[in-house]
Amino acid sequence: MYLNLKQDFIKLTISVFLKTHILPRGYVMKKPVFLATLAIVGSLLASVATADVQSLRGTVNLDSKSQKPILKKLQADRDPIQRDYVQQPPLVPHKVDGYRINLKSNKCLSCHSWTNYKRVGATKVSQTHFSNRNGNVQANVAARRYFCLQCHVPQVNAQPLVENTFKSVSDIKK
Repeated sequence: MYLNLKQDFIKLTISVFLKTHILPRGYVMKKPVFLATLAIVGSLLASVATADVQSLRGTVNLDSKSQKPILKKLQADRDPIQRDYVQQPPLVPHKVDGYRINLKSNKCLSCHSWTNYKRVGATKVSQTHFSNRNGNVQANVAARRYFCLQCHVPQVNAQPLVENTFKSVSDIKK
């Protein structure tokens, strides 16, 4: 109901705005007054658009002290995790605490590089990681694919923050 009242108020404001902007003889009101009125109406419309948005933070203000988050336990090392959709980046089936990935080094490549993957029994880096944004194949991992943990994420036992109705490809086939 509150939203309906707000919408009615905005509709009334817009109609008054339109009627008062055009003077009886066809003259349009001065530009500064028009722009100020337009800004007021725009802010009212924006407030209606965000009326139903709720933060995952709840009612806690940004400037109030937050509690230290509870660290989730990473899953133990295991076999590769099955993918749920085509082109999904593989999930990391092991801990990555302390892995250094910066401009000078990439801990992931010590096991997953094409030269080391067989020796350690790891999955090798995909060929797609050697193409730059123009599609040119390079000798080393492309800069846009170098920071592995942007796409490849370790798994933790945690409840979802929002409702998730995603179904994997195998579930849809059934």
